[in-house]
Amino acid sequence: MKKKNDKMPVSANIIRNQEYMEKRIGINVSFDVGFREFIILKKKVQLYYVNGLCDTSTIQELLEIMIGINDVESNKKKLPEIIENRLIHQQVEAVNTMGEVVDQVLSGLVAFFVDGEKQAFIVDVRTYPGRTPEEPDTEKVIRGSRDGYTENIIENTALTRRRIRDERLRNEMLKVGERSKTDVCISYVQDIADDDLVDLIKEKVESIEVDGIAMADKAVDEFFSDKKWNPYPLVRYTERPDVAVSHLLEGHVIVMVDTSPSVIIIPTTFFHHMQHAEEYRQTPSVGTFIRLIRYLAVFMSLYLLPLWLLFVLDPTLLPKELSYIGPNEEGNIPILVQIILAELGIEFLRMAAIHTPTPLATSMGLIAAVLIGQIAIDVGMLSAEVILYVSISAIGTYVTSSYELSIANKLAGLFLILGAGFFGVKGFVIAFLIHIMYLINLQSLKTPYLWPFLPFNAKAMFNIIFRIPVPYSNKRPRIVHPKNTYRQPMKKG
Repeated sequence: MKKKNDKMPVSANIIRNQEYMEKRIGINVSFDVGFREFIILKKKVQLYYVNGLCDTSTIQELLEIMIGINDVESNKKKLPEIIENRLIHQQVEAVNTMGEVVDQVLSGLVAFFVDGEKQAFIVDVRTYPGRTPEEPDTEKVIRGSRDGYTENIIENTALTRRRIRDERLRNEMLKVGERSKTDVCISYVQDIADDDLVDLIKEKVESIEVDGIAMADKAVDEFFSDKKWNPYPLVRYTERPDVAVSHLLEGHVIVMVDTSPSVIIIPTTFFHHMQHAEEYRQTPSVGTFIRLIRYLAVFMSLYLLPLWLLFVLDPTLLPKELSYIGPNEEGNIPILVQIILAELGIEFLRMAAIHTPTPLATSMGLIAAVLIGQIAIDVGMLSAEVILYVSISAIGTYVTSSYELSIANKLAGLFLILGAGFFGVKGFVIAFLIHIMYLINLQSLKTPYLWPFLPFNAKAMFNIIFRIPVPYSNKRPRIVHPKNTYRQPMKKG
C-alpha cells in the first residue's frame, strides 16, 4: 500500500519541505543521507542526496555553478529558470510531489528545492557501487565475449543496447517493493515481441505486492509462476549479454532486476535450458556434436541410476552380453540405500564446494575422492559400481548448462530411483509416466514446457537437435508469436 503523503505536493515553503525530508528519510539521523543549504540571490536552496549512490565530483561541480549564479545574475523572479538552465547534466526533471522526491533521492539522484517554488529539480548523478563487467563463471566459452551483466541495471541496459542499436529496442523501467523500491527493467524489441506477452509480463510485475525483493530476480520469478512448489525452472537465467540479445531477436522478453547480475528470459521451454553459448561459438557440426553430448549427459543424469538399479534387482532383464552389469558382492547395505547415501554424499560435496574458499577446494576434492570414497568401498559401506554410476550421473548433472534444471532433474532422478527400488519395473514405468505427464502440463506464461516435442513441431525439433548455420536460421520460433517472423530480409527476384 502506498502511504497517503506520497502524493503530498512540494510546498512553496522550503522549511516545510525540510521537515518532511527529515521525517521521511532521516536527515541528521542516517549518516549516509546528505543535506546542504545555501543562498542564491537571497533565496534558500537545499540539496538532498545519498552518499555512496552519487558521483561526488559531479555534485561538487553543480554546487560551484549554483554558488556562481550570485556573481553573474541579479533577477530573483527568474531564479527557477536560471537554476534549471545552470544544472549542467543530461537528465534534469522537475517533480511536483514529495513522494517522487523521496523515491528519486533514495535511488541515487539528487534533489534541489528552491524557496518559494512548488516543484523540485531532480538531477541524475547516480553511480551505483559494483564490479566491472566480466565473464560469468557459470557460462564460460572458449571463444567469445568476456563481458557479463553486473549488479548495476544501468550498465546492464547499456550492454544490451550496445548489441542492438535499433531504435525499436524498448527498456521500460518499473519499481517493485514498498520499501525496497527496486528498479525492474522490461526489455523487448517493439516490432518483434508479441504485444500480449509484453502486456502480460508488465501486468505480472506491476501486480507484485511485497515490502522488498532482496533476492532480486529470483523473487520476481516466483511471482510469475502459478505453481509455487514446482522444481523446474519456468524462466531462463543468463549473465551473458550475447545470450540475452539472441533471445530478444527471437521475440522473447528480458526482465532485468537491479542488484542482480542475472537477467530473466521469458518465456522458455525445457530445451531452452539445454542450450549453451559455446554451441554457437563453434562451427555448426562441432556445435551439434556438443549439443548431442549434452543431451546424452542430461539423459544419463535422469535415467542411468534407476535403470541400473532395475537391472541389479532383476538381472533377468539383462541380455547375456551385458550380464556383467551389477555388483559382484551384495555388501552389507541394500543397493537402494547405497545409491541414496551416495547421492546425498555428492550433494554434501557440492554444497561444501560452494562454501569452501577456492584455495581449499582442491584439497577437499582429494579428501572426498581418495579417503571417503576408497574407505567406503573397503569397509563395505558402498560398492565400487555404485560409486561409478553415481559419479557418471553427477557428471551429467554438471554438464547440464542450466543449474536450475540440473537440480530439478536431480529431484526427478531420485523420484525414479525410489519408484524402481520399491516397486521394480512397474514402479519405474509409473514414476516415468508421472514425470513426463508433469512436464507436459507445465507452462511458462502460457507456453508449453516441452515444445517442440509436445506439441510436436518437426522443423522446430530439428532445430533443437541440430545447431543450424546462421544463414539458414531465417525464421523466429513460432512459440513466442513474433510479429515479425523472418529474421533476414527476403531476397528479391
